[in-house]
Amino acid sequence: MIKAGIIGSTGYAGVELLRILLKHKEISEIFCSSKTFEGQKIDAVYQNLIGQLGDKCRATLVSAEEIKEKSDILFTALPHGLAEEVADYCLKNGKKLIDLSADFRYGLDEETFKIWYKKEWNFPKTHEVSIYGSPEMNREKIKKADIIGNPGCYVTSATLGLLPVLKENLVDTACIIVDSKSGVTGSGRNPTMSNQFCECGESFSAYKVGAHRHQSEIERNFSTLSGQKASVVFTPHLLPQNRGILSTIYAKLTPKGQEMSLEDLRKVYENAYKDEPFVRFLPEGINPTTRTVRYSNFCDIQIYKVSDGKMLEVVSVLDNMIKGAAGQAVQNMNLMYGFAETEGIDFIPPAF
Repeated sequence: MIKAGIIGSTGYAGVELLRILLKHKEISEIFCSSKTFEGQKIDAVYQNLIGQLGDKCRATLVSAEEIKEKSDILFTALPHGLAEEVADYCLKNGKKLIDLSADFRYGLDEETFKIWYKKEWNFPKTHEVSIYGSPEMNREKIKKADIIGNPGCYVTSATLGLLPVLKENLVDTACIIVDSKSGVTGSGRNPTMSNQFCECGESFSAYKVGAHRHQSEIERNFSTLSGQKASVVFTPHLLPQNRGILSTIYAKLTPKGQEMSLEDLRKVYENAYKDEPFVRFLPEGINPTTRTVRYSNFCDIQIYKVSDGKMLEVVSVLDNMIKGAAGQAVQNMNLMYGFAETEGIDFIPPAF
């Protein structure tokens, strides 16, 4: 069994991590830090945790420095640009790190990170050993990793939606359209004008059109999977619901893809995901909904051949707080330590 520390445990992703780890059979102790609520009790900040911490987790929130020494693995759920120093500490002290920010999502491509996040790397050696934490892309590398960059939530839905046909070069990467909708938790816990109830309730809107940071990460994944430069038009939207992402992806099929029937394309997806514990390629005729993946680590996918058979349309849904953040982080931890991959995250979604 191992001891886990969560730095930034009072954000939405951080508290979801705590909720999952409390029931994880391989976790003996959990330590929680929060700069905002240091010295307070986490079950006072989140009352759903009252009576649930037991002996596994001390309720009082402490500083990050206090939990670093006590933990075997650290999860950082912090603003972008703050995880590098923690990663450096972990490398020097034989510990592991899973970061839920963007700091380790770009491999050695500091230039792209600087363009989109307006920050520079201060600990370049940490990036030399970091691994991008998409189990469906990098499972074997994750098993040997000490530092993981957990993927973005929109990015996970888009990547899993196109992964099988990108790997088989069945879609043209010159222009792929990703149209995504997310629940309000995707904007974080800090209040802004756009996530206030009176602004987002009973409403539906696009935001950061052509400028959302996840576009660069989506393009990077599509290029990696296909072996060709990918260009993406990505538009995120804010849904008036707490959680969930639905991505509709449009890609022109290559001549080979156009010659294939929908049944043949379905076989490509079925073969790609037949052994994946958390990707559900849906039976033909069933349309994905965010309701059927809530509070689970599943990503549900459906495909459609449209525009006289020239285009592939993919709908992908997931819970942005679980498969899009905390659940995927625990899935990565399970792989890093050789635990059962589904341990702690084998939730059945509620029916309604």
